[in-house]
Amino acid sequence: MFIKRLFKSTLPVIFGAALCACQPTPTPQQKAEQNGWRLGMQSYTFHLFPLTAALDKTQELGIKYIEIYPGHPLGPKWQGQSFGYQMDAATRKEIKELAESKGIKIVGTGVFAPNTPDGWEQEFAFAKDMGMEFITCEPNTADWDLVEALSKKYGIKVSVHNHPKPSTYWTPDSLLHYAGSRDPGIGACADVGHWRREGLNQLDCLKKLNGRIVSLHFKDIADKQEGEAEQHDVIWGTGILDVKGMLNELKQQQFKGVFSIEYEYNWENSVPDIRQCISYYEQVVNELF
Repeated sequence: MFIKRLFKSTLPVIFGAALCACQPTPTPQQKAEQNGWRLGMQSYTFHLFPLTAALDKTQELGIKYIEIYPGHPLGPKWQGQSFGYQMDAATRKEIKELAESKGIKIVGTGVFAPNTPDGWEQEFAFAKDMGMEFITCEPNTADWDLVEALSKKYGIKVSVHNHPKPSTYWTPDSLLHYAGSRDPGIGACADVGHWRREGLNQLDCLKKLNGRIVSLHFKDIADKQEGEAEQHDVIWGTGILDVKGMLNELKQQQFKGVFSIEYEYNWENSVPDIRQCISYYEQVVNELF
């Protein structure tokens, strides 16, 4: 009787331990996703190639999310057509299905920067139709009430990008001035490289935007070199941006969103470099989580 009771009491423990032993250890990217971080691709990285090739390269890298820039040529099947709200219903369906067939979700589009307010409604309707989460953009200051209203109407987040001067939003202070008191669905697309190129400290900028970061154009850049017009992108962890420090800051902020890889160097053959960026990201994620 005692042996039977002992067997019954220890069986769940034994079974539970065996079950745990059989469960695979999560990959670094799975760990990151469990904590709300998603690694994606900004399609401008592959702007020398049609979107079909960009999706192939994204799949090759094992990335499951993509932010597509407006105007990215679609590919030979859609000769002369590019990504954007002008796509007809059939083309939209085909592009969505093509991405899904490669295990990729189109999460956003940008950078969208219309000169007049007319395009905003079409852009938000397009994002909704395509199942996107956010629009990366740089609104004219006069359009803010319209943009906020459309964001609420369509349930699409607004991720404001910081191109270098003379962009209105080149500093976090400017973004907060125009959008800091608006709907929580409005925030920053933090391009950490542009901040540093403009003489700002990227960590200080991230801290200022605590709670207002929707997504990132994530990168590392080289130190200033004589004769070079712009500090070019480098493999993460080898440049001056303290990638580990930025990721740690975002963890402290409990950021949840998409890190769009925007690698603007070695344009014709950037996949090997990007693969090393991903490896570094995974190494840091393993330490942080």
